Amino acid sequence: MKTAEEDVRALLNTIWRNTFQKWTRREKFVPETREIFYNQQLPERLINHKTGHNKVIYERNKIRTTKYTPLNFVPLNIFFQFTNIANSYFLFIIILGCFQIFGVQNPAMQAVPLIVIVVLTAIKDLVEDSRRAISDLDMNSSKVHKLVGIQNNNAAEDYPGPWRRFKKAMTRQTIKVLRLFKRKKKKQNANTAEEEMSKESMDLYTLRSNTLSTINSKEGEVDLHNPLRFKTTQWKNVMVGDILRIRKNEEIPSDVLLLKSSNQNNVCYIETKNLDGETNLKTKQAMDCSSRQIHKLLDLGRMKFTVESEQPTKDLYSFHGVAHFEDVEGIQSPTSEAITIDNVLLRGSVLRNTNYVICIVLATGSETKIMLNSGVTPTKKSKISSNLNYFVLINFCLLFILCFVSGLINGLYYRDKTQSRLFFEYAPDSPTNAGNGTLAFFVTLIMYQTLVPISLYITIEIIKTFQVFFIYSDVQMYYERLDFPCTPKSWGISDDLGQIEYIFSDKTGTLTQNIMEFKKCAIADKSYGLSYTAAQEGYDKRMGNVDIAKKKAEIKASIKQQYDQMCKALSKRNPFLKPEKLTFISSKFVDEIEDRANQDFLLALSLCHCAVIEHEDLENMDDGTIINYSAESPDEVALVSFARDMGVVFLGKENDEYIVYQDGTEHRYKLLNVIPFTSARKRMSIVLEFPDGTIRMYMKGADNIILQRCVKGEFDSTINENLEEFSEEGLRTLCVSYKDLRRDEFDSWYERYFDASKLLDEQREIQMSQLADEFEQGVKLIGATAIDDKLQDNVPQTIETLRRAGIKIWVLTGDKVETAISIGYSCSMLNNNMDLLRLQCENIEELEKTVDNYLVEKFNITDVNDPKLIKAARKDHSIPNYNHALLIDGQTLTLLFEECELEIQLKFLMLCKKCCSVLCCRVSPSQKADIVRLVKDNLNVITLAIGDGANDVSMIQAANVGVGIAGEEGRQAAMSSDFALGQFEYLQRLLLVHGKWSYQRLSKMIPLFFFKNMIFVMPLFWYGIFNNFDGSYLYEYTFLMLFNLFFTSVPIIALATLEQDVPDYVCLIIPQLYRDGIESTFLKHVFRFLYGMFDGLYQSAIAFFFPWLAFRTGGIQTRNGLSIASAFSVGTYSVHIAIISCNLYMILKQKRWDKITVWCNIVSNLLLFIWTACWSTNKWANKYFQIGLRCYQSANFWACVAVGILCAMIPGLMIHIIKVNWFPDDVDMVRSMIGFSILPNKSEEEKHRQIEVAKRICGYDDNDEDTDSRSSEKV
Repeated sequence: MKTAEEDVRALLNTIWRNTFQKWTRREKFVPETREIFYNQQLPERLINHKTGHNKVIYERNKIRTTKYTPLNFVPLNIFFQFTNIANSYFLFIIILGCFQIFGVQNPAMQAVPLIVIVVLTAIKDLVEDSRRAISDLDMNSSKVHKLVGIQNNNAAEDYPGPWRRFKKAMTRQTIKVLRLFKRKKKKQNANTAEEEMSKESMDLYTLRSNTLSTINSKEGEVDLHNPLRFKTTQWKNVMVGDILRIRKNEEIPSDVLLLKSSNQNNVCYIETKNLDGETNLKTKQAMDCSSRQIHKLLDLGRMKFTVESEQPTKDLYSFHGVAHFEDVEGIQSPTSEAITIDNVLLRGSVLRNTNYVICIVLATGSETKIMLNSGVTPTKKSKISSNLNYFVLINFCLLFILCFVSGLINGLYYRDKTQSRLFFEYAPDSPTNAGNGTLAFFVTLIMYQTLVPISLYITIEIIKTFQVFFIYSDVQMYYERLDFPCTPKSWGISDDLGQIEYIFSDKTGTLTQNIMEFKKCAIADKSYGLSYTAAQEGYDKRMGNVDIAKKKAEIKASIKQQYDQMCKALSKRNPFLKPEKLTFISSKFVDEIEDRANQDFLLALSLCHCAVIEHEDLENMDDGTIINYSAESPDEVALVSFARDMGVVFLGKENDEYIVYQDGTEHRYKLLNVIPFTSARKRMSIVLEFPDGTIRMYMKGADNIILQRCVKGEFDSTINENLEEFSEEGLRTLCVSYKDLRRDEFDSWYERYFDASKLLDEQREIQMSQLADEFEQGVKLIGATAIDDKLQDNVPQTIETLRRAGIKIWVLTGDKVETAISIGYSCSMLNNNMDLLRLQCENIEELEKTVDNYLVEKFNITDVNDPKLIKAARKDHSIPNYNHALLIDGQTLTLLFEECELEIQLKFLMLCKKCCSVLCCRVSPSQKADIVRLVKDNLNVITLAIGDGANDVSMIQAANVGVGIAGEEGRQAAMSSDFALGQFEYLQRLLLVHGKWSYQRLSKMIPLFFFKNMIFVMPLFWYGIFNNFDGSYLYEYTFLMLFNLFFTSVPIIALATLEQDVPDYVCLIIPQLYRDGIESTFLKHVFRFLYGMFDGLYQSAIAFFFPWLAFRTGGIQTRNGLSIASAFSVGTYSVHIAIISCNLYMILKQKRWDKITVWCNIVSNLLLFIWTACWSTNKWANKYFQIGLRCYQSANFWACVAVGILCAMIPGLMIHIIKVNWFPDDVDMVRSMIGFSILPNKSEEEKHRQIEVAKRICGYDDNDEDTDSRSSEKV
């Protein structure tokens, strides 16, 4: 959902492109594909004959992420601020006040509140934008080595805008001045400045000075004037088609194609943490044609090629292109080569474990993938903020009614000869009743303007800023292992955390640790491995006939015994064994490890993968070297590590050969092709040529995918039984298969596959997918693997606590049904008392029939087609029956979202709402998002999605609140989320403590904000009754201007940032208190709002009529006997009663007082007295001069104010006392329990633990003075 500011910005950009940009820049020519020519002339079709340059204009590599520029900040920021209806309304009021006819004494003073609000907002925006500008400057000024001395015909002439021309002119003048002082020094450095990079070697292995030879020089000759050299330049000067040299640990400045790597295998390793949050290294392969041509700098001058690719897209995981190379003398190369994402380095990634790479720039600036993906997270608005607009609208209606009544009465009575001002004024403002009534309408509109709170929106922003700061600072949500605190990304939805009704959770990496341990395997007709997982323990609990403690002890003793036997046997035959890394326990497997089937299984695992060795150095590797692997998937690391522990060791890749240590010798397998794993394919294949010439394809992947491609084998049924057994134990299962190929068979297929890879349209993916599917048929099953992904700490307890809070939890996983069920039992999603309902349907009719039967038979719903059911479901927030759980598979979800009508989807929702737990299996990323949207849109509830991987991003963005886990596979989910956590267990504190506090603070603050405006404005209306609403002011005008700005703003901010109805530990002990946020409907908020308005109406009557009666019954005098009877005197009495009553009322509404809250209230009230005393002594106060001081000198003033405040407070106090003692809610009863020590206070041990964590975060030394006190304040 776009904000109004985003819509306006898009409109302005469109106007700019369609009008002004045409005057300063030529229109862009955008062909269907992008063609980049290296060391070649542009074809005629791409040349602009007017300029002689490329028709295609590429973006500059200089990026700008700021909203504003120095030239447009003031007008644009002001414009955006006044798109806010409240600001526009107050601007209109100020303009009205500039006309004397409306009776505003000081129009400049009237503008002060709006100016303060606008300036504060502008300063906030300026600070935020300045940070972006500094970041942009640092990025654009970063250094990179660019090849110069060769013409880049791809770069079209640049057309700078007005601001750039101004900056360039200023820069040139500055440089001229500096040159006067630096000319001498420049001469001294002139001879050495250009030599720094030109003398550096480009020879891939020796890095010698032969790089200075020219293209045209004869063999053995050296041209010392060779123009080819690498020169240091800034990122912003990089253009499409440039050749760059990037060194180790340098960041990639743009999207580039890898031409050559310093590694012998022509691969490089990059870290994409800045791109997708993943910390594991990824392997990139240089183009084969360019790698064979480039050996020294001269070769870059000889080489000629063209890159043809798709136009830039934001897909981080795909790239389609073809490179066409021209043959160089003495070197034969193919005419073309397909380009994939494996050949492309993306901007933002960092080069690791590679000395340098040579690349050509494909895309720059805003066309790079990282920039195309920036700002992808949608703008979200909280539920309370949405309701706020209705309350503001109600106040506008009330304002209109008051002004209309005032104008009507003034118009009717103005020409009444018995009391008209006609006899006392020089001339009427208007000769007609209607004219004077209209004039009175606008006069009172200015008077009552405070009824619509000008500072409400910025106050809410300030409050939410404090709230997210408290969330970030909470040491109990700090994950020490990853040094990761809870990190809010969206500051505007913290109150939604207190109203979450549905949680949609991924399993792997979210509920589990995503640290994979190989536990079991099935080969032929045998099963190996011994373990006792948490899921298996949950299964035993479900069966109820096992002594779990005894069984665990027996298995633990057996594991210890077999572990010792395995280490003793394996250490003799495997020099790379590290016993502490051993996770697979099976002495039986070690005894039978020499069997042919077992050796084939281990060889398949050591070859069928994309893992790399961390810190690979094959030449210096010896038997004592610790080999650790790195891969994009932790499953892959677990599989290849298992093969290593069993003696079949992957030693790395060298010159397209996989090196494997087996039986004491090294074997080399030539890599012919890889079909990578994708979430759609759920499998990967690799084709290798064995030393004896055999060509074999290995394939591994999800069991259901592999098994349907296998030919029938002798042991298929046995392995299927083993797979089911593994799944029931909660283990992740994969199948491994192979197929032997003839040379001509493979060559024929590969030729078609290679041709398909060179296509640039949508047919590329379709044809490659079809050819891969054709190639991967008819494989033979080798075996199956079982990997344990352990639950995170305290996951079962967290889920149980959240369910007690009234939150419904759905688990969405890609695992198979049996695995999901086992995990469900282990994490308390399922229990033995539940009736597990299954939706595993093959067509729509079966799906609808099954849903109808469950609704009728299990939940006694007779008319399943009644449309009133879904309406009732939206209002029903009760906890569902604990006796039913629902299980749905991916095929059923496909039917539900692609073929079913809304009626069936609503029935499905009704069934889900009746079940305590819902588990969705074999779910795709898009289906996760569809499920979230289905619940959110049709049940009108607040939803939360939590996940850790890239496949969870769509779900996270679809939910009202998205939470990302900083996982082992990366942090893309955390980067795209609204809140990022280190562990799932912190979710309960985020919701039940901070979410509950944030919600109840704002829900209490908003009615109080309208209350305080009502108590202050309505005395003006009461005063108008006695003067026919002629526009006379009861208050001195400065009180109107400063009321919201200074006198009452701080106490309400203190309430909304520090209020706690119950302490944090009580929120976790009694999670049922959270249900108030779930059950809070719009009508409940309206009731609170109206109660505050009526309370303000009553107190405003006290604030006016008490002083009015005091002056009416007798003259009030100062201590010197001087009368102080005047409208402003009555107003002084009234304003003191109103403001002090307002501030006291707010502090009495708080359930938790502290020093800050009390002092905020005291200081705000003191400001009123200080301002009144100071302003009334100032001659600029005009009619108010000396009035305030005279009131302070009267004993009647103090008596009237004291009695008025007391009378204003008594009804509210009485209602509160009656409610707490006779009609208490849950919070009232819990607070009573705390007061009577029925509930325990936070233990000293827990306080001490928090202090210790705070010390570690803040870096305090235990020996420092006052450490404990500082840490306590931090906690």
